[in-house]
Amino acid sequence: MSLTDPVQTLAALIRCPSVTPEDGGALATLGQMLSELGFRNDRVTFSDEATPDVDNLYARLGSDGPHLMFAGHTDVVPVGNAKAWTRDPFAADIVDGVMYGRGAVDMKGGIACFVSALARLIARRGAPEGSVSLLITGDEEGPSINGTEKLLAYAANKGERWDAAVVGEPTNPDRMGDMIKIGRRGSLSGTLTVEGVQGHAAYPHLADNPLRGLVTLMDGLLDPPLDAGNDRFPPTNLEFTSVDTGNRATNVIPARTTAKFNIRFNDIWTAESLAEELRSRLDQAARQTRLRPGREPVRYQLDLDPRSSPSFLTRDEALIETLSAAVVEATGRTPALSTTGGTSDARFIKDYCPVVEFGLVGQTMHMVDERVALSDLESLTGIYELFLERWFDTQSSKAEAH
Repeated sequence: MSLTDPVQTLAALIRCPSVTPEDGGALATLGQMLSELGFRNDRVTFSDEATPDVDNLYARLGSDGPHLMFAGHTDVVPVGNAKAWTRDPFAADIVDGVMYGRGAVDMKGGIACFVSALARLIARRGAPEGSVSLLITGDEEGPSINGTEKLLAYAANKGERWDAAVVGEPTNPDRMGDMIKIGRRGSLSGTLTVEGVQGHAAYPHLADNPLRGLVTLMDGLLDPPLDAGNDRFPPTNLEFTSVDTGNRATNVIPARTTAKFNIRFNDIWTAESLAEELRSRLDQAARQTRLRPGREPVRYQLDLDPRSSPSFLTRDEALIETLSAAVVEATGRTPALSTTGGTSDARFIKDYCPVVEFGLVGQTMHMVDERVALSDLESLTGIYELFLERWFDTQSSKAEAH
């Protein structure tokens, strides 16, 4: 296998059936590639109560100078209905210039391209004047408890420090060069429970339907909008994801009902200030009587998930501009600098160093027949190679200036 060829490096990774939380040999395969490039590998397994043990890999090339981290994950989501796939999801079959396989874009493809980019750079001009590390978890698609967050702390406790990081998640919506993620919205989930009085649907005056109260509270959370967004982030968005009474009878008013929701919030809010706003709105809505004439205020309980994710924005102009310039040169497109989408492991990395995200086109991630164009693999490898060369050259110039 030639490490300079991203098609070969990706095929080797796809053929490891690393469905989260199983490793499937993916980290050993990646570790072998990195050893050939001169990296020192550190495999570590993390455990936690009620979650599966997960293997992780931290590898470093170099021992001093400016330090760039590449972060990602080798675990993949389940294939779903394997019979619906037109190709074996773990065979890395190539058909008409396209490679099929689970993890092709999310995100073994990004890892493969970075390895090949670094291999090309080393072959062309030697190892960078500084250090490169790969922080790779097997717990990004799972509960994200025994993965990146613990691996960062583990490495930092051993003295590792980073100047910048790139996460290789698939960030491009339609074409290579579309988008770089320079931040992420925060995420806060919660459960809203409303208490009522059970009774016969034909005698509502003898009961208190909690669904009427729940609808009132839901309306209070949704209207008016939480904010209008700003020049850095889109508006904060609250989505209810389930409503449940546990009631199968159509002639029984239930005693209680619950609704679950998720909020993706911008940097106007923190989890704490958002929680305060939610409770204020709920208290006000609970006193509304339009759907509950003559009733006492709605009796409710709000439970918020303590594992919220904060919003963040990367402001390292040198990191952003160097990556953007590499994208422009390789693709001819000026990438949008975005904070859209869901959360990623960048939310953990931003506590240690500036971080951006850039990878493949994400249109088929998590889908049946997940696949990547070989031309996109070549494009991303070229972008990473340009970025690596220029980022380290820029760091060297800054050091000389001082």
